[in-house]
Amino acid sequence: MAIKTFNLPDPGEGLVEAEIVEWKVAPGDTVKVNDMVLEIETAKSLVELPIPWAGTVKDLLVEVGQTIDVGTPIISIDDGLGGDDAPAAAPSIPGEKAAPAEGASEAILVGYGAKAGATARRARKNSGAGMPSGRSAPPVSPAAAPVAVVTAPVQAAPVVAPAPAQAADGARPKAKPPVRKLAKDLGIDLAAVTPTGPDGVITRDDVNAHVSGSTAPQADSAVAAAPGGTAYRVPFGSGEREERIPIKGVRKMTAQAMVGSAFTAPHVTEWITLDVTKTMELVERLKGTREFKDVKVTPLLVLARALVLAIRRNPGMNATWDEAAQEIVQKNYVNLGIAAATPRGLIVPNIKDAHALTMLELAQAIGQLTATAREGRTQPAEMSGGTITITNVGVFGVDSGTPIINPGESAIVCFGAIRKQPWVVTAVDGSDEIAIRHVTQLAVSFDHRLIDGELGSRFLSDLAAILEDPAQALVWG
Repeated sequence: MAIKTFNLPDPGEGLVEAEIVEWKVAPGDTVKVNDMVLEIETAKSLVELPIPWAGTVKDLLVEVGQTIDVGTPIISIDDGLGGDDAPAAAPSIPGEKAAPAEGASEAILVGYGAKAGATARRARKNSGAGMPSGRSAPPVSPAAAPVAVVTAPVQAAPVVAPAPAQAADGARPKAKPPVRKLAKDLGIDLAAVTPTGPDGVITRDDVNAHVSGSTAPQADSAVAAAPGGTAYRVPFGSGEREERIPIKGVRKMTAQAMVGSAFTAPHVTEWITLDVTKTMELVERLKGTREFKDVKVTPLLVLARALVLAIRRNPGMNATWDEAAQEIVQKNYVNLGIAAATPRGLIVPNIKDAHALTMLELAQAIGQLTATAREGRTQPAEMSGGTITITNVGVFGVDSGTPIINPGESAIVCFGAIRKQPWVVTAVDGSDEIAIRHVTQLAVSFDHRLIDGELGSRFLSDLAAILEDPAQALVWG
């Protein structure tokens, strides 16, 4: 037999290490080329790794929760062909390819692979044998454990008690990767959690309910938001007086980037308050059209389109400062970043060449970007190369803010909550009256090294003009 060792590939984007999040196989399992065997977390995203050979898993060489360097051996495979042991080459995760084994098809290591369920797994004699001791984190006190919750309404408990999460034959409990990550962080064995999702899938609320000691999610549980999108069900003042949360992964990278941006680029922020009633009317009309019936239409879509048009009129906003070359690099394309708060921290994926997209294509791109971010599947390449960003704090009911520029860019637009408020409306005859209108605030922070007050003000004014009257886009477009 030939034992081949697969090393941690290079994630690219200058990353040199990754944390082991979840093993999808165990010693003795049979795998095929391109089967996903492992999930890792880099400083920018969650990534699934496919195996470049077919064979039988011999050993898992690293434990869940470990942070390891690129090139570290992580798994060994018996290909059953005979010959000398051979280590794997370490291809780049984002786009390079692994050298195929002799007699095997080429393995494409780009985050895609065999369909779910393609890995043939042999029954285990001992469910705990052969697995690293770090597969589950040490148990923690439920009273002191932080629990991530989603913002969607909590489902009521079903009338009929659902089936246990783990079958008697040792099958893996069904749960999505973010839920498995949550359970690992809390030291929860998913086999002990009662599922309420479709087809016996364990949801975040199921994990939350298990931690709180109940058998089903509770709609009236006290929830307090914590930084970075994490929330806690632990009553304040109970349990340990302090808790230490490791700074790693996306949160560590975000912190470093924000400090670098704040203390490198001199920030200036400007605000404008505007009537967006006509934008809200446009959103409702688009929702009723045949073209937009299958996509989500929101005021953010109108703002995204308005931003592209405003950039065309004010191209200096879409530039960067090159300190080494002592040059301003003006970009004649728009890679539009949309800031997304996830349980793992703030990420900013961007829509490539947003300037070339129609309104419908832009809506589809925003929908796909949002869905991917929520699932924790945003890849490093999707977060690189941005030119300007929108952060939508309005979804949290916040009026506005002073956003920090995303590194590598020179401006960021903050979109506040839209509220019905009394507003002075000027009639055609010049008379004024008070009316109830949809009102919001826009703010833009920009790098004052290359964007002066005049340019920043004209850009913000153009954005407001389109949101106040979307028909203005016909004149400028």
